[in-house]
Amino acid sequence: MLEVALRHRFGADGFALDAAFIVPAAGVTALFGPSGCGKTTILSAVAGLLRPQEGRVILDGVVLCDTARGIVVSPERRRCAVVFQDARLFPHLSVETNLRYGLRRAPRDAEGPGFGDVVELLGITPLLGRRPGLLSGGERQRVALGRALLARPRLLLMDEPLAALDTARRAEVLPFLATLRDATRIPILYVTHALDEVDALADRLVLMEAGRVLAEGPVEELAARTDLPLAARRDAGAVIACTIAAHDGVRGLTRLVFGGGAFEVPLRPEPPGTAARIRLRARDIAVATEAPRGISTQNILPARLLGISDSASAHEVFLRLAVGPTTLLARVTRDSVARLGLTIGMDVWAVVKAVTFDHAAVRIAAGTEVESGASARRDGDNHV
Repeated sequence: MLEVALRHRFGADGFALDAAFIVPAAGVTALFGPSGCGKTTILSAVAGLLRPQEGRVILDGVVLCDTARGIVVSPERRRCAVVFQDARLFPHLSVETNLRYGLRRAPRDAEGPGFGDVVELLGITPLLGRRPGLLSGGERQRVALGRALLARPRLLLMDEPLAALDTARRAEVLPFLATLRDATRIPILYVTHALDEVDALADRLVLMEAGRVLAEGPVEELAARTDLPLAARRDAGAVIACTIAAHDGVRGLTRLVFGGGAFEVPLRPEPPGTAARIRLRARDIAVATEAPRGISTQNILPARLLGISDSASAHEVFLRLAVGPTTLLARVTRDSVARLGLTIGMDVWAVVKAVTFDHAAVRIAAGTEVESGASARRDGDNHV
């Protein structure tokens, strides 16, 4: 477990950071927020690249930094491996030599994956004889991940590792990040301002703004809150954990089950039993007071209206809908609320106009994960 509590100001009138949060002993915790909110400053302080003016950093009970006690462990002794936007490989060395550099940095008694395991995990066997200049951006990032893993860290720090990649390269690297998360069980602190990366990879979310932590918790929990800046985004909505139940090749559909019901979506390649997480955008969900008939939308679910709250638009509101134990968000106009006579506690129908995969990840039963983006387009949807 990682415990972080930091206060730091750059100059008398400069940016001020005042943040505290906890990272569990396994899984991915995403530091999420707009550029300039302090995410990289926190990462640098945890890695030992920045000495905070006040605060403490404790990893698995070991104090890495405690300014009140005058304890500051040097970066090389923290066993925190960092993966940056740019891979920072040694350009004059081969891929294999770059990887073995990471292995040489590992403590002799440290447990962790071996060279062959990492090479296989990241699919970089064909790259071993090449130099970084002959690799694509995605390949360089996979090698950087491998070098970091071979150092056998107690904590993996990722500073927007996909930000410098184009759409195709991001789609290439995302599955390997997910595979790495599941296979290594090393806690990961992941800095990003891309919500699709949070949806695909993160178990927990630390939401930041202007140097402060606004909220922290499971991704599904924070995604459903309408009192956070996430709700002002065009892609605001609920994140739902599902399982692929069956395929219907004749109809070209896949059935996803979740707590409260099921969705039918365009045919997926993953086998039944595969776990999936999807984002249901609030703007893609309508409500009806009677069961709709004669419409093209197939995903129509009985729900109960739990709440009505303001949105960023003066003319719209969010509806919180309970579908069994699962909460969905719908964004509708105030006129619709009045016209339909919607009140809290009413039984309604949730009409899911699009089940989107552009911000989703699918976990293969064997433990690997692949991106399930429709084509990794930012606004391209696979939907029914």
